[in-house]
Amino acid sequence: MADEAGRWGAKGGRRAYIGSFTSAGGRGVVAATVDPRTGALTPTGASDAVADPSFLAAAPGGDLLYAVSETEDGAVAAFDVSGPAPRLLGAPAPVGGTHPTHLALAHGHALTANYGSGSVSALPLGPDGAPRAATGLLRHRGAGPHPERQEGPHAHQVVPAPGGRWVLGVDLGTDSVQVMALDPATGGLTRHGEAALRPGSGPRHLALHPSGGHAYVLHELAPALTVCRWDPATGALTPVREVALPADAGSYPSGIAVSHDGRFLWAAVRGDDTVVVLELDGTGERPRPVTTVPCGGHWPRDLATDPEGRRLYVANERSGDVTWFDVDPATGVPARAGAIAAPAASCVAFA
Repeated sequence: MADEAGRWGAKGGRRAYIGSFTSAGGRGVVAATVDPRTGALTPTGASDAVADPSFLAAAPGGDLLYAVSETEDGAVAAFDVSGPAPRLLGAPAPVGGTHPTHLALAHGHALTANYGSGSVSALPLGPDGAPRAATGLLRHRGAGPHPERQEGPHAHQVVPAPGGRWVLGVDLGTDSVQVMALDPATGGLTRHGEAALRPGSGPRHLALHPSGGHAYVLHELAPALTVCRWDPATGALTPVREVALPADAGSYPSGIAVSHDGRFLWAAVRGDDTVVVLELDGTGERPRPVTTVPCGGHWPRDLATDPEGRRLYVANERSGDVTWFDVDPATGVPARAGAIAAPAASCVAFA
């Protein structure tokens, strides 16, 4: 079996993984090879061993993949992806919160943003890579003016900042980004600070500039993003300005990515079903909307760049597909290059 997996890995080259909602007809975690010439995805296998694996994170080395189970119970699962189909590695571990929507890896832990309970969890990873029950749990505090979406905290994303000292938690319910410290030895999470954003904006996801000095926070309840200065020495996140996106008021921005060279930023917008292209100036503080392009389907839940930064991949949840785009390196404008069917697609991750 090991020889077979090795031959598959050598033949397949780079791999990609698609998360999806099994409760809406998705196949769970789908593995695919990536054509290095065209960027095309070719599915090789899938696993529905975990319900609603809506967000994925690949471990360094490429043989382990982690998924949240976005359910009332809330769990993290590890998959062995050394072969063509993902294989569940041990039992999923409880996160101590409800409906986790995002996860990241840091210091031997899996970190999750638990939307339903408005908290961030840290789960230690065992010697085999399998997650254990959460040892760290930090509950966000507060609420926002939206009567249905902001009655309390709703952590939507967790991002380890470069350097490993700080963790950023984006909270849609409290219109804020929480800055936390993670204890690598215990998995304990400590609240360090908070960046307050415009009331009612509903921050969903953020992306860091490759220089490490700025963060861009995308809002779900308003078509806009906020530029923040980030000080990794002190853990201070300071909002600088808000930039309106060319999108209808009834649209819901979702995913955000920054180009590897720090010149462009892309934002997916549900409702409008577009990808907004923004150009960044030399300071990184003045994003300028350049154009919008169709997302290739309906309801783009998330987007991601490939590791080389040449292509953009969009998970279109309601049309059930993943569309990829070639990015013009001079303008940052993506051009549709292909798509595959992926029912209830929620994200794309690369090994």
